[in-house]
Amino acid sequence: MRRTGIPGRVRFQIWILAGLFLALGSPGFTQDKQVKEKPIDREPLSGALMFKEYCAVCHGKSAKGEGPAASALKQAPPDLTTLAKRHGGKFPDHYVEDVLRNGVKTPAHGDAEMPVWGPLFRSMNPDEFFMYVRISSVMSYIKSLQVK
Repeated sequence: MRRTGIPGRVRFQIWILAGLFLALGSPGFTQDKQVKEKPIDREPLSGALMFKEYCAVCHGKSAKGEGPAASALKQAPPDLTTLAKRHGGKFPDHYVEDVLRNGVKTPAHGDAEMPVWGPLFRSMNPDEFFMYVRISSVMSYIKSLQVK
């Protein structure tokens, strides 16, 4: 498994901050009318909305690999609802984070067709924190879809 170069304690703090950010909303924003009218196109979206926008075209709305673009791919997208089942009953947080951040590394199977979302999420806001929030949001949504 590829590590990201961020020390474990800092990674833990980032995850805690990301959770607080998602639970409490963006710090500094108030509920006044001016803020509500301003489009928030570069702020993190919910995991479900980001999945729909970035992932569902291949993985499908239900995340089972039946998206509209799936038939055009060389290799069928995996069923994301069985990630925990395929990893001994435990959701592979670090693996999913690494795939979202860096893409799929499968040199024996040729080039991976899955886009690398880390650079795209980073380009939306150069603050590394927001990339982690986006990745965490998508990962939490996928985690919520796991079959029992």
